[in-house]
Parts: sequence; structure tokens; C-alpha cells
Amino acid sequence: MAITKVCGMETEYGIHVVSGSEMSPTSASSLLINAYVARLERRVGWDFEDESPGRDARGFSREGAMPPEIETHLVNAVLTNGARYYVDHAHPEYSTPECSDPLQLICHDRAGEVILVRSMEAARHLLAPGEEIVIYKNNSDGKGNSYGCHENYLVDRAVPFNRIVQQMTPHLVTRQVYAGAGKVGLENSESTESVDYQLSQRADFFEEEVGLETTLKRPIINTRDEPHADAQKYRRFHVIVGDANLSEVAAFLKVGTTAVLLALLEDEFDVGRDLTLASPVAAIRAVSHDPGLTTTVELVSGERLTAVELQWELFTRARKYAEAEGLAVLGEEAVGALLLERWEQVLNGLETDPMSLAGQLDWVAKLRLIEGYRDRHGLEWGDSRLAALALQYHDLRPAKSLSQRLNLERLVAPEDVERAVTEPPATTRAYFRGRCLSLFAPAIVAANWDSVVFDVGTDPLRRVPMMEPLRGTALHVDTLLEGCESPAELVERLGS
Repeated sequence: MAITKVCGMETEYGIHVVSGSEMSPTSASSLLINAYVARLERRVGWDFEDESPGRDARGFSREGAMPPEIETHLVNAVLTNGARYYVDHAHPEYSTPECSDPLQLICHDRAGEVILVRSMEAARHLLAPGEEIVIYKNNSDGKGNSYGCHENYLVDRAVPFNRIVQQMTPHLVTRQVYAGAGKVGLENSESTESVDYQLSQRADFFEEEVGLETTLKRPIINTRDEPHADAQKYRRFHVIVGDANLSEVAAFLKVGTTAVLLALLEDEFDVGRDLTLASPVAAIRAVSHDPGLTTTVELVSGERLTAVELQWELFTRARKYAEAEGLAVLGEEAVGALLLERWEQVLNGLETDPMSLAGQLDWVAKLRLIEGYRDRHGLEWGDSRLAALALQYHDLRPAKSLSQRLNLERLVAPEDVERAVTEPPATTRAYFRGRCLSLFAPAIVAANWDSVVFDVGTDPLRRVPMMEPLRGTALHVDTLLEGCESPAELVERLGS
């Protein structure tokens, strides 16, 4: 049986210092995060002991491939909601805690936005008069640089990686028809193509089908094999091809559809005809460059399908799987039912009238906004004001954000998002991590995804491993935590 699709999201945010300051993006990111974590009772740092970003799922590293650098000298904090908040490649990055279903993940991703907004407010008091740090939830700076929004899914180690490559590539190439964040223009210096508007912010930056890199020669399928769990049982499918979404519907579909299709793989469910793409890199760009949704991509069989037609094929498979096996892999059957309902509804909208989805999908909402502005002012697509308007869609400042003014449909309640700012999910090991930080922060030396390190006043330091992502939940540890008056007692009881 397919395992529960524990999932998480890592978002690198765009950062800009207003008023001509010479502060570097790295310094600004450090100041921003430090301003927020300084309010905490005690800052608990990240434990790098078990990091292995260079491990490749294929068992080797291609010549010239470089694993991501680990910047251990920069601010890197663990929060009471179980999340990681740190500086990565000159950007502030927020990594959600592990979540047991896509809706829970969307809630904690939204909590990350709130944390970034509060970080901007906190940083303002540390800056010179007139200076301001501005944060954007987007994926490119318009100057040829891209930063990621990565997804992570718990997968059974028994699934051969080449099957993941074969069957997930068509989905990752085409899901941008609902998951794309929208973008004005083209950002690929090698292309002579003229593009006014496209679906995805990231599509232009992918150059290979499969590989380890995340910042150069980006692959559609990333091979990083760092499970942050029992490596004999699990792998972490690390997806780097997605956009950062402000639409909850788009983010829910992006994560939920990917999780369900991974479950099909694990259960070896009959997937029907082969949808392998003849040229995935060319296809991901071609799909993105056509907001009219009429472009076709070629399969190895020679058949050609539009991205929407290919997504219909995948939806049909997922629906048959749900009828045969259920969708408990998404945490709750109700979440699976909602996913299939919204997936079908959105594909119908894309097929008949994409603009009817302006309240649900980022790329459509942004396009309608820009088209309205163009019409009012008689602007050509190359006008710089349109790029500025598109950027403002992603501005997280409440008074400046255009996405917030569009009343995009919400799937999670504001009070749940507010709770997720400080409280961890109750259904994964993030609960134990977050509650320990809330109760015993002075005694915690460091933490990471799969362990917490305690200083209980005697040598040596005590590392508590958490190799099972679905252990350490509220159900497992609430009684234990409530019955311990000190971290030393907690560690002793865990050892016994």
C-alpha cells in the first residue's frame, strides 16, 4: 500500500532594500530573519550533523555536477511551529514543517507569508530612516536570476527511481496550466522567441531532464537523495520545478495532484498508455509560453497533446485510483475528494474559459489584472510598467500587495493560518519538535528534521532521533510532554 504523503515546501523569497542602501541581499536577509527570531525566548539553531545534499538518487554524481553548498555561518533558526527559517543563497527561505495532507501544507505555507510580513515590520525598526526591506513571493528578479519554491514528498524507497522519472515528468511539465504564477516576458538569453506573457516564472530556467543541481543546469526531475528519515524505508522526492503560489487553490492542486500520482506509482496502479514526452525541456517552455493553451507537446509515441489534454489523462487515472484504493494517502478522504473535485473543475475551466478562473489561479488573476491596465493606458507588452505591475502582485506588504486586493479564493481559515504561525501540525513529527521548542527551548542546543539535541546539564549532549515522519505526533507524545517537568525528565523517559 502507498504510504501517507507527508509533504513540505521550501520557499526562497525575493528581497529588495529600498532607498539606495548598499546592504547586500545576504546581509538584508540576515537582518530580516534576526529581527524576527530576536523576539523569541531563545533562538534555536539548525543542526547540520546529518546534512547530505550531494547524495544522488542514481547512485552517482554526473561529471561537473555540484551539490548545493551548505551555508552554516548564516542565520538558521528552528521555530516553534516546527519550521526552518534561514538565509539560503542570499534569500530568506522559509521551510514549512512536515505536513500530513495538502491542505495542512497550504495552511503552513500561508503562515510562512505571515512570518515574512512580521519580519519586515520587525526589521523596519533596525533600519535607517527611509530604508525598508521589501519581500516578494515570486521566482525571478527580471535580470536572469531565479530562486525556488521546492516541494518534498515522502515516497517508498522500494519504488525504482527511473519509474518516478518516467511517470512524473509529464505531470511536472504540464501542471503549470494551473500551478503557474504567471510572468511578463521571457527570461532566457538563449532564446530568440518573443513572449509577451507566460504561465510559469520558473519554466525558462530548466535546462536538463534529470540531475542533482538546483541553481545551475536545473533539471525537471531533481535527484537529491536526502530523505531526512529512515533511508532504508523512504526517499524524499524533491521537486524544484514549481512556482511560488499566492493562490491557495493553485498551491493545493500543485501539491495534491503530485502526491496522488506518486501514490499510483507506489501501488503499481495500471497507468494506461505511455505519456512519456519526446523532449521534456522543450515542452516545459513551450507550455509556459502559450497562455492560450493550444500548444501541443509530442510524446515518444509520436502523438501530440495539449497540456490540458495530458492533465485530463492524469486526472482520469487519479479518479480510477481513488475509486479502487481510496485516497487515505492524502491524510483524510475528504481532502482527496476535494482535490479531485477542484482538479476536474479547474481543467473544465481551462478548456472552456480560462479567464473564469481568475479568482482561483495565479497566472489567470495576474493576466486579467495586466490586461485591464494595458487597456486603460494603451500600453504595449514591452512597457516597463507592466513588469512593475506584475512584480507588485507578489509584494507581501499588505498595503502594496495586488494579489491581496483581488480576493483570491481561500481554502484555509485565517484563524488556522494564525495558529500555524506558532503551533506545529499535530499529525507529524513536527509536533514533537515544535512543542519541545515551546516547552524546553533553553535546553535545546539545535534541531533538524530528524533529531533534536538537548543539553540536560550533564555530558554528553543528548540527541533524540525522529526517523519516522509520522511518529512524534500529538497522539503519540502529548501525554508524555504534559507529564514531564523538565527536559532532563523528558530525555530520561524517552530513553526508557
